[in-house]
Amino acid sequence: MFKIAIIGEFDPNFRPHVATNEALEHLRPWLEVDFQAEWISTEHILQNEAAIKPYHGFWIAPGSPYKNMQAALWVIQYARLHKVPVLGTCGGFQHMAIEFARNVLAIKDAEHAEYDPYASKLVVNPLSCDLKGEPLVVSITDKASKVYETYQKSEVKEKYYCNFGLNPVYQKDFEANGFCIVGTDKHQEARILELKAHPFFVATLFVPQDNSSKEVPHPLVKAFLLASAQQVLLQKN
Repeated sequence: MFKIAIIGEFDPNFRPHVATNEALEHLRPWLEVDFQAEWISTEHILQNEAAIKPYHGFWIAPGSPYKNMQAALWVIQYARLHKVPVLGTCGGFQHMAIEFARNVLAIKDAEHAEYDPYASKLVVNPLSCDLKGEPLVVSITDKASKVYETYQKSEVKEKYYCNFGLNPVYQKDFEANGFCIVGTDKHQEARILELKAHPFFVATLFVPQDNSSKEVPHPLVKAFLLASAQQVLLQKN
């Protein structure tokens, strides 16, 4: 048995949240080991390691702005430093980008336009076009990435529910420091980020969970769960 924490404020009327639960359930019959998944609201996150240490993986959920942005960033930082698997989708992508900008790139005032649209360092800013509800093609550009290994294809079509993304101004800085852009849209803007030298630290601007089914569970969700299951063995050793 392993445990997954879904970080965000669950809303039963928000399709990406329902799809998150569904995508996890789709994978139960496909895994050799059982798992427990629970939602944790950012307003209830206590910033101490003992509170989150029992979890073997973190899914940073869609649905920002979160009630406590700093708590979400703290969980992401913890998982990045302790090599705990993380999957961030939609809003999760955006907050993984902010955490990396602040704590690795040392852009201490890196900000998200949804929280502070007038900030001077908008690492996450409005997209040139609103992607809410739109399925679009993503090119997987790095064939050495875990993402490519997972999909086993160079192009995928995925659904979006957001209108914020990584400011292209910072793409080179992310690449140079190991949070690599492994998937792009037709304008070469970041749609999938993957941290090198980490068991699983993947952020997608799209919502893969809404492309999952009982017959064909989503491969990225499966890869995340398999990486999380491995944490049980690592903790025992």
